[in-house]
Amino acid sequence: MTALRILSAGPGVTVQDRGRHGYLRYGVTVAGPMDPFAHAVANRALGNEMGAAAIEVSLGGIEVTTEDRPLGVAVAGGRFRVTLDGEALPAAAVLRLEPGSTLRVRAGDDGMWAYLAVAGGICLPSVLGSQATHLRTGMGGPGGRLLRAGDSLPVGMETGGTTGPGEIHAPLLDRPADLIRVLPGPQDDYFAADVFAAFLAGPWRISERGDRMACFLEGPVLSHRLGFNIPSDGVAMGAIQVPGEGQPIVLMADRQSTGGYPKIATVIGADLGRLAQARPGTQIAFRAVSHAEAVQALAEERAFLAGPISVEPLRRTTFSPEFLLARNLVGGWIDGLRRD
Repeated sequence: MTALRILSAGPGVTVQDRGRHGYLRYGVTVAGPMDPFAHAVANRALGNEMGAAAIEVSLGGIEVTTEDRPLGVAVAGGRFRVTLDGEALPAAAVLRLEPGSTLRVRAGDDGMWAYLAVAGGICLPSVLGSQATHLRTGMGGPGGRLLRAGDSLPVGMETGGTTGPGEIHAPLLDRPADLIRVLPGPQDDYFAADVFAAFLAGPWRISERGDRMACFLEGPVLSHRLGFNIPSDGVAMGAIQVPGEGQPIVLMADRQSTGGYPKIATVIGADLGRLAQARPGTQIAFRAVSHAEAVQALAEERAFLAGPISVEPLRRTTFSPEFLLARNLVGGWIDGLRRD
């Protein structure tokens, strides 16, 4: 079977599919992508199923190649720096990776995560129906661990007609995180009206403490009207817990299955990726919306993903220094002193 070979991978690079659903009742974490929309865009641009296994690239970056046959590849997510054999590509791109060529995805101007999908999907053994890597339990991926140099990831058969390089047009990828929409509750009654207003106003700063399990916020202290302990109940991705110290914690992809702190609000599904892509130090605020608005926002995402993803051929006008240095640009020489 054709394989994608990892030449280098920084910290935090894992294999993720749509996640391990249906097992929270047994205490099994869902995992899956931090930015579900970007993950789906990368897959759909290649004709894969939206939830197919792909590589989630952290700020640590990755370098990959293929050795036996060309592979269709797509990258989408934050504004990372993407190069193919030194030639700069858009941050959201489809390309044909030839044997011996090197694709590099590095941290760029914005965003925390990029997704590298392969036509046919990554084909590792499933654990409880999913290839999603969850590091704390060692499930999924190649042995439940981070990707590293030397890994060889088997790839399924390509079903689409990937060409490239080309730029993916997905306007919803360019989503600033300054205002995040939330649904109040389910325990917003544990907070007085003025405290809930302060929660919405912020401003909140994304802390350095975050990881795939949770996003920690720094800002005004939120006091509890009815205490900060509740009987543990189930938590969804995007649930915003407020522990005793009064600083909110947004639970993310690797969240625990239950929690015992009041949840003042929950980030709507369409804004989970926007929050996940916000780097430490980013300032955000929240806006409460209705259930109908949350459903409509998610429906717009799904409608976009249900149709063909537009990919425009690249019109190269500039080349990166790395690309130019890797090529022989001199086809001969002349003697500038000759007077013929």
